[in-house]
Amino acid sequence: MKQQEIVKLSEEDLKVKIDGLTDQLTKMKLTHSVSPLENPIQIQVIRKTIARLNTELTKRKLQA
Repeated sequence: MKQQEIVKLSEEDLKVKIDGLTDQLTKMKLTHSVSPLENPIQIQVIRKTIARLNTELTKRKLQA
């Protein structure tokens, strides 16, 4: 998810995306510990996306 897309989301959408991606990340980590994922870089991409979403959410809270 690109930064331009993240900026267009509402605060509620940001929270929903963060929750969904966090659940997905947890499942991927568990799956990867049992048997290696085909593309383990996906874990890193999801972590970075969650960080971008959290950063945007924090930025909006500080501006308000």
